[in-house]
Amino acid sequence: MSDPHRLRRRAQAIHGWLLLTPALAMLTTFAFYPTVATFWASLFSRGTRRRPTEFVGLENYQRLFDDPTFWLVAKNNLLYAGVTIPVSILLALAMALWANAKIPARSFVRTAYFTPTVLPMIAAANLWLFFYTPGFGVLDQIGALFGAASVNWLGQPETALWAVCVVTIWKEAGFFMIFYLAALQTIPPDLREAAQIEGASRLAYTRRIVLPLLMPTTLFILVNAMINSVKLIDHLFILTKGGPSDASKLILYYIWENAFAFFDAPAAAAMTVLMLAVLGALAAFQFFVIDRRTHYR
Repeated sequence: MSDPHRLRRRAQAIHGWLLLTPALAMLTTFAFYPTVATFWASLFSRGTRRRPTEFVGLENYQRLFDDPTFWLVAKNNLLYAGVTIPVSILLALAMALWANAKIPARSFVRTAYFTPTVLPMIAAANLWLFFYTPGFGVLDQIGALFGAASVNWLGQPETALWAVCVVTIWKEAGFFMIFYLAALQTIPPDLREAAQIEGASRLAYTRRIVLPLLMPTTLFILVNAMINSVKLIDHLFILTKGGPSDASKLILYYIWENAFAFFDAPAAAAMTVLMLAVLGALAAFQFFVIDRRTHYR
């Protein structure tokens, strides 16, 4: 007769694999296989009717590293992420703290903060054109009241990327606020009462108790914000199309441009692999290093 403990362990293993099968099938179809296929495509040259593709190894990566436009786009994306991520998170935290307080018309305030999130990015970009259009935009109209000259916010290399950053922050802050607001409502009110009994000010309570308890939520938002900093490019098609002079071009837009405008799929695949490698390294650092410091003890 078979060992009953061995049969039980085998049944548990089969049950576990059956539970994992749907997730593994989805990840394999939409994550693992596309990643491997993209890496494989990056090792071949661009094919034409007269000259088919051939294996070139890491030549596409070398060509990228020698491309000054690639480095300009990478610098743009670093600046874009360095501005939009911390500003969006800080603004979302401030909005959540205010929307969670006992203020008049609290439901209206929450709705007003969250409204930009439900708009598609294309609609948000078209809305902001009414602010940025030279001569007719809201910003120029307000500036004209004080005698300021008209500014082409989207047509100057010095301001184009910053204008795009403002749209992203306006769109993302309300989305991140929802996570902070949900986390704030899980904090026991007893902690606030204990802090008041001890004579702690509101600032001390927020800094010593609320913010440490929100650190897991902050890590989750940080990962999402980092992904969004290379994922959200819809507004570029409406606002700048990466211009002027590539001043507002981001990495995903450059990937799309190489794949569908220049028909250089191997170069686009190489950039995609590099982007995935950087995102994976940052995510691993956040979860394995920063995550250990996020839990309040």
